[in-house]
Amino acid sequence: MADNIPLQPVRRPKRHDGKHRNGCCPWSRCCGMGDLRPRTVWLGHPEKRDQRYPKNVINNQKYNFFTFLPGVLFNQFKYFFNLYFLLLACSQFVEELRLGALYTYWVPLALVLIITIMREAVEEIRCYLRDKEVNSQIYSKLSSRGTLKVKSSGIQVGDLIIVEKNQRVPADMIFLRTSERNGSCFLRTDQLDGETDWKLRLPVACTQRLPTAAELLQIRSYVYAEEPNIDIHNFIGTFTREDGDPPVNESLSIENTLWASTVVASGTVVGLVIYTGRELRSVMNTSNPRHKVGLFDLEVNCLTKILFGALVVVSLVMVALQHFAGRWYLQIFRFLLLFSHIVPISLRVNLDMGKMVFSWMIKKDSKIPGTVVRASTIPEQLGRISYLLTDKTGTLTQNEMVFRRLHLGTVAYGMDSMDEVQSHVFSAYTQPNHDLPASRAPAATKVRKTISSRVHEAVKAIALVHNVTPVYESNGVTDQAEAEQHYEDTCRVYQASSPDEVSLVQWTESVGLTLVGRDQSSMQLRTPTGQILNFTILQIFPFTYESKRMGIIVRDESTGEITFYMKGADVVMAGIVQYNDWLEEECGNMAREGLRVLVVSKKSLTEEQYQDFEARYVQAKLSVHDRSLKVATVIESLEMEMELLCLTGVEDQLQTDVRPTLEILRNAGIKVWMLTGDKLETATCTAKNAHLITRSQDIHIFRPVTTRGEAHLELNAFRRKHDCALVISGDSLEVCLKYYEYEFMELACQCPAVVCCRCTPTQKAQIVRLLQERTGKLTCAVGDGGNDVSMIQEADCGVGVEGKEGKQASLAADFSVTQFKHLGRLLMVHGRNSYKRSAALSQFVIHRSLCISTMQAVFSSVFYFASVPLYQGFLIIGYSTAYTMFPVFSLVLDKDVKSEVAMLYPELYKDLLKGRPLSFKTFLIWVLISIYQGSIIMYGGLLLFESEFVHIVAISFTSLILTELLMVALTVQTWHWLMIVGELLSLACYVASLVFLHEFIDVYFITTVSFLWKVTAITLVSCLPLYILKYLRRRFSPPSYSKLTS
Repeated sequence: MADNIPLQPVRRPKRHDGKHRNGCCPWSRCCGMGDLRPRTVWLGHPEKRDQRYPKNVINNQKYNFFTFLPGVLFNQFKYFFNLYFLLLACSQFVEELRLGALYTYWVPLALVLIITIMREAVEEIRCYLRDKEVNSQIYSKLSSRGTLKVKSSGIQVGDLIIVEKNQRVPADMIFLRTSERNGSCFLRTDQLDGETDWKLRLPVACTQRLPTAAELLQIRSYVYAEEPNIDIHNFIGTFTREDGDPPVNESLSIENTLWASTVVASGTVVGLVIYTGRELRSVMNTSNPRHKVGLFDLEVNCLTKILFGALVVVSLVMVALQHFAGRWYLQIFRFLLLFSHIVPISLRVNLDMGKMVFSWMIKKDSKIPGTVVRASTIPEQLGRISYLLTDKTGTLTQNEMVFRRLHLGTVAYGMDSMDEVQSHVFSAYTQPNHDLPASRAPAATKVRKTISSRVHEAVKAIALVHNVTPVYESNGVTDQAEAEQHYEDTCRVYQASSPDEVSLVQWTESVGLTLVGRDQSSMQLRTPTGQILNFTILQIFPFTYESKRMGIIVRDESTGEITFYMKGADVVMAGIVQYNDWLEEECGNMAREGLRVLVVSKKSLTEEQYQDFEARYVQAKLSVHDRSLKVATVIESLEMEMELLCLTGVEDQLQTDVRPTLEILRNAGIKVWMLTGDKLETATCTAKNAHLITRSQDIHIFRPVTTRGEAHLELNAFRRKHDCALVISGDSLEVCLKYYEYEFMELACQCPAVVCCRCTPTQKAQIVRLLQERTGKLTCAVGDGGNDVSMIQEADCGVGVEGKEGKQASLAADFSVTQFKHLGRLLMVHGRNSYKRSAALSQFVIHRSLCISTMQAVFSSVFYFASVPLYQGFLIIGYSTAYTMFPVFSLVLDKDVKSEVAMLYPELYKDLLKGRPLSFKTFLIWVLISIYQGSIIMYGGLLLFESEFVHIVAISFTSLILTELLMVALTVQTWHWLMIVGELLSLACYVASLVFLHEFIDVYFITTVSFLWKVTAITLVSCLPLYILKYLRRRFSPPSYSKLTS
């Protein structure tokens, strides 16, 4: 059932002050942000509160109107890089330090800041609009003035809120009333805990008995609720009605709650709000998002610090060569300013604009439609992922169960032979002797009859042993009451706490035995002939994670027979059913096909046996001490020597192309971990089915451990296995991390694949954090539900999948995709290109700055170490902007291989994990190239220097511009028409501006043949050796990608 309401992200606001999480000020009590305490909440009277509570507002913004500008500026200048340029620009206000016009330093800095502020403003406005959409959702509220409409943000503790079917619960509430006749409702909790099972919730008995919902405001009653906490599976509270005779007291548990971020799946409910805002269970389970800074940015920051060190050394050397004469300390500052281009200010601008281009390319890629980039600052992170952590339900799977196999031991029915099952069921109800004993049947049909009756028994058992309720809805032609009365097929939908159960009941309907009615005490099945079979439900034993099975005792109204049916996991059912030689083998076969296997059995009971059981069962349920143990013991007395009827195989269908995508990721050197809130068996099945665990790999299922000793033994057992996939539950994981964190992570990181099941949202985030700390590698988290938000925000790259579980994860993520298969292209193509392009761009910008700084150093040393600038005013600004900006920036369009080749050979991605495109080695190579070219141009200019000094400026500057344009051409691997335009445009800009630069360059001299041959000679000497070296390298030591493109 699609939920088309804008969904509620449970991200906590980002903190930059380190003191308060949200609210208007650090004095948090004024915002209702005091200590978390228990509370007494009166029904429908928010004004009777005993403390202040937080507003029910979702706020994901980093700044508000007043903190935006100071916050952005602080975040810019807290980095060494930007602070250095600010101090540099400010120094020009000091007369002794001024080297030229103020605009030469302030214009580039202002440009950087304006671009950054504009980008942050756009992201903040988008965030504000998303929050506004969520906070403006409309709900109905019961009040003394009738039913009022109220925004989600206006809901307070104490309000009585009406939530319709398929509507999201806006706050944590106590369930008071439902419109359902059976007096209960189902909740979809996948956004909260990741489980696809629907949860049954029961209203407070006292309020459900009231004639109308309006009566809730007439009674004097209140709820006592425990203090807000992180536990989504437990709740302690009481309901008290004071004006009752006698006063009513009811205990409240998790069954009476409706937590925020869940969806009402049946009927209309009325709830009492007990927690809002930051006190919501879903918000408390979401960790603070951290401000993500890319590893690439940190590496560039490191290189700029090295360059700054070089700047200081060069300045000191220059002053030392002057023998520290005169006011040498001022000379040091002047040299620091003179060589300031060693640290390029345009680097930050180029990289930020490059990131914006990469983000735009991702959005516009027609092969991955609907992809959204929410964090445009880290696209190059996608090119260096070592660990991918993925959710299961809705991310790898579609969350749609399909019945695949019925196995009776001697015969199995697949999807292609279901018509045989249908004919067996049909014959069982149409032949007059279908219930005769086999001995009285004609001899010729004895075998066929046996198979037919076995199939019928199996289908009947599957149609009865479940917790599914058929619900009838009007379809425009038939109204609800009429549909319910006539069991109208077109109006019927099945509701259950598990999609597995629904798929089984839908299958029995497809073969002729249809569940048409059910309430608390009876069930109705319709046969292929239209006859209605009535069964009385005597007892139900629901499925639990511990028991791994569910049972039901029914009485057939037509014959009076009492039958105990049971279904469960093969591991527990093997000891319950009668001895057989095929169960274990066939369960293994079906599990290897990725099917979820259930074993179905039955046992006939006499009236005396049942009465004896019921007496003992009631007695056990009344006991106060060890109640659950006594109840389990009584039920186990029935669970012996049961007749094995059949095995069922159900498949949770995978998302499109999950297997090839996981194969691509594996070949790219990325290790995939699956973190899910689902059961161990289900998670293991899906991992096999998706080929996350390959057929040849062994699986080590980590035994449940609760103590340090058990964890130690189990870790030792696991250590002895090699190349083995690990499957572990959240509880065992917690014990291991508590006592043996280092040892466990060391072993887990060696595994080809890891599956963690029954994981809480905070555990998912903890695993991501530990991987980052222990390995130092980059992580990517993928999920689609609210329970994945913490993990997505903790990872270096968070990817949200927009799916059936809504938009919660995609809103909190750095990147949002519509399908899991798009992840392959996002990483292999866009991640790889972004990283390689950013590396090339950053190193080229550094080369551009080092070239001119080398020329300045040569010039100063030749002219007696004078702190006089070689180029002044517009020449300096033009060099890093109009004259070279377009071709240098066009490197963001460069690519070494076509996207099809990158997808076909994911091994190319593996090369990037070593960080080779930007390393100290490549940095040093570019530094040497810069020193060589700067020296050649300057010494060439001095060598060919004629009578006037102005000629050296003209010759050297023109050679420098041409050298830069030729170096871009040398660096480019795949030409794009915009690159050629950029080269020609830059050259045209320089030639055109010469008319206005007569202050620095002799316009008449540059038109002479002398000028042209000198510039050509210098440019050839500076560039030709590099072109020859590139050719030789390509010829004798080609990179891996060039082998694929040739």
